[in-house]
Amino acid sequence: MAANFKEQSKKHFDLNGQSYTYYDLKAVEEQGITKVSKLPYSIRVLLESLLRQEDDFVITDDHIKALSQFGKDGNEGEVPFKPSRVILQDFTGVPAVVDLASLRKAMDDVGGDITKINPEVPVDLVIDHSVQVDSYANPEALERNMKLEFERNYERYQFLNWATKAFDNYNAVPPATGIVHQVNLEYLASVVHVRDVDGEKTAFPDTLVGTDSHTTMINGIGVLGWGVGGIEAEAGMLGQPSYFPIPEVIGVRLVNSLPQGATATDLALRVTQELRKKGVVGKFVEFFGPGVQHLPLADRATIANMAPEYGATCGFFPVDDESLKIYEVNW
Repeated sequence: MAANFKEQSKKHFDLNGQSYTYYDLKAVEEQGITKVSKLPYSIRVLLESLLRQEDDFVITDDHIKALSQFGKDGNEGEVPFKPSRVILQDFTGVPAVVDLASLRKAMDDVGGDITKINPEVPVDLVIDHSVQVDSYANPEALERNMKLEFERNYERYQFLNWATKAFDNYNAVPPATGIVHQVNLEYLASVVHVRDVDGEKTAFPDTLVGTDSHTTMINGIGVLGWGVGGIEAEAGMLGQPSYFPIPEVIGVRLVNSLPQGATATDLALRVTQELRKKGVVGKFVEFFGPGVQHLPLADRATIANMAPEYGATCGFFPVDDESLKIYEVNW
């Protein structure tokens, strides 16, 4: 039987005495199906995900061929997406963790091994939606508000803390750490993941879905991700794909740099205004051009964060030297 695309694309490289596995998109190009350099970067990330996770059952050669034909056949068909991680916040994420606990209870009821019930991909739940401002305009305001927050949410926090000890691949970021999107960008995102897969260290792009519409902020550093509903997030946690039509990608070419006195917010609002006129609902937006190099990480994140406002699934900035500064910044 002929080798599938996954087997054909599997390659290795050595770095600092360690061997790594990766999946080379050129394997598709060598089959004469597409020219990788012509694909938008966001589509390349999706294509790598399909190649790496092809199993001839959920993800097949047909899915890879369909995505590889991007732009040739009117983007017909749909593709499965299995993100490398899932991010939750404590307002929409708690029900997902409760469902995991319920699955363990059901497993226990039939005499099964409850330790087999775990997220298949890493899950981070950031507690940031529970704070209320009761005290303000005084030096003790932060301490008082935090004390009230813990009193009001004692049982919820106790449950989430239990979950960190009970489940593999699950982590809770405690209260007062920061807003979920900033925590995601500053601490959780890795741009490139390295994981042990079948005994091999495998490197691949960081991708995610989250239970908040502004999960799209992470696209500012070249990490592909967007917000989904609770059911889709739970499916992703359990290693199941979400399906969506092959997206249309709208390119936004940036030139020059912001004039003195203008801010990233000004640019984000102008981009939002123009894209709303064009109509980008359900589409990927990808930023490119000489002006991108003049936008620092924070400005890119601001523009990417606004994707729900201009209606796109995501506003993607491909990885470049500026993206990699995420590893250098001392937050």
